[in-house]
Amino acid sequence: MKKYKDTLKIGLAQISPVWLDKEKTLEKVETYVSDAGDKDCDLVVFGEAILPGYPFWLPLTNGSEFNSQTQKEIHAHYIKNAVQVEKGDLDGVCQLAKDKNVATYLGIIERAQNRGGHSLYCSLVYINQEGEIKSTHRKLQPTYEERLTWSPGDGHGLVVHTLGQFTVGGLNCWENWMPLSRTALYGQGENLHVAVWPGSVRNTEDITRFIAKESRSFVVSVSALMGKEDIPTTVPHFDKMIENAPDVMADGGSCIAAPNGEWVVEPTLGEGLFTGIINFNQVLEERQNFDPAGHYSRPDVTQLIVNRERQSIVRIKDE
Repeated sequence: MKKYKDTLKIGLAQISPVWLDKEKTLEKVETYVSDAGDKDCDLVVFGEAILPGYPFWLPLTNGSEFNSQTQKEIHAHYIKNAVQVEKGDLDGVCQLAKDKNVATYLGIIERAQNRGGHSLYCSLVYINQEGEIKSTHRKLQPTYEERLTWSPGDGHGLVVHTLGQFTVGGLNCWENWMPLSRTALYGQGENLHVAVWPGSVRNTEDITRFIAKESRSFVVSVSALMGKEDIPTTVPHFDKMIENAPDVMADGGSCIAAPNGEWVVEPTLGEGLFTGIINFNQVLEERQNFDPAGHYSRPDVTQLIVNRERQSIVRIKDE
C-alpha cells in the first residue's frame, strides 16, 4: 500500500464460526482473508471472539451455577480451543495477510501465556499488511455473563496503527460504550475506528453512527453470526444447549458509518464478505467544526491517563 493512500477498501467478514473448533474456524477465517485480498481490500475485519466462538452456552446451560461439573467441562473444551498467539496459532493468518497485502482485525479467545496459560481473554488482534501482529487488545471489561468465562484485560492494546492516510484503532463490543476507552484512541489520532461484536443489529445500528459523529471518524462495525444449527454435536453437553437455544443467537448487522454519521454500508444481515470504500478527505472535512482531541478539547481542564502496561502476576528476575 502507498503510505499516503487517501482511500481504503474495507472488507466486513460477517461469518459464523465452526463453533468452539479452533482449527476448522481458522480454516474459514483464512479463506475470508484470502478472498478479501483477492477483492483488493486494504483491511478485513472479523467479529468479536469469532475464533473459536462466543460463549453462547452460558445462558443456555445455567452458566452461573457455582462449581458445576457441566460448566467445568464446557470451559475446559473452550480453553483447549482458545488461541495461543505466542505458540504461532495465527501464523497462517499472518502469512496470508502478507501474501494478499491485506491488514486484518481478528476477534479471538486468547489463552494468554503471560497469565499462566489457563485463563481466557476476549482479544482483538491487529495484523498489518506485512503479516506482523502489531497489537493484541484484551477486552477491559467482559460484559455480564461473559465474566463467567472471560477474564478482565488491560490497557496494553489501546494503541493505533497507520494504514494509508488513516490511523486505525479498535475495541471489543461494549468497550465501545466506554467513553474513556474511546478517548484513549481519539487522543492518539484515531480516525478509523473498528468495533467488533458477537452479532446483533440492535448493537450496531445506533452506536456505529454515534461514535462516527462523536469522533468525526469512519467507524467499521463487524459482527459474527450464530444459529441453533451452528451448535456442533461434538461440543460437551450439546443436548442441554440445543434444548434451550433460540433459532438465532447472532444475526449480524455489520456496517460502516462516515464521519458525518451517514451510512457507507448499512447494517447487513447474512453471511459473506461485504465491502465499502472510505475516503480520508471526509475526515478532514468533518474535523473543521469539531475535533474531540484537538481544537474542541480542553486539556488544561480535563485529561485522561492511560496505563498501557501489560499486566502479569509474575515479574521474574534471574539475576
